[in-house]
Amino acid sequence: MALEAWLSELGAHRTSNDPCLWLLSMPKWSAEIKLEVDQLRVSWHADGTGSECCFPYGLSRGDVETAINEGP
Repeated sequence: MALEAWLSELGAHRTSNDPCLWLLSMPKWSAEIKLEVDQLRVSWHADGTGSECCFPYGLSRGDVETAINEGP
C-alpha cells in the first residue's frame, strides 16, 4: 500500500486492466511503471523512442524517484 501511495504522489495512475501497471505522464515524456515480484520496471517513451530500467525494491525511494523523474 505504501508503494502505491508513493506512485500516486508522483502523479502516476494505475491502469484499470492491470493493477500492477501504472502510467506517468510528463510534458516531454511518459512512463509505464510495472510492479514486479522483485523489482520496479520503468519504461520511458518520448519522441517515438523508448528506454527501460529496472530498480530493485531495496533501493531508496528517493533514488528511484530521482531516476524516474530524469526521464528517458
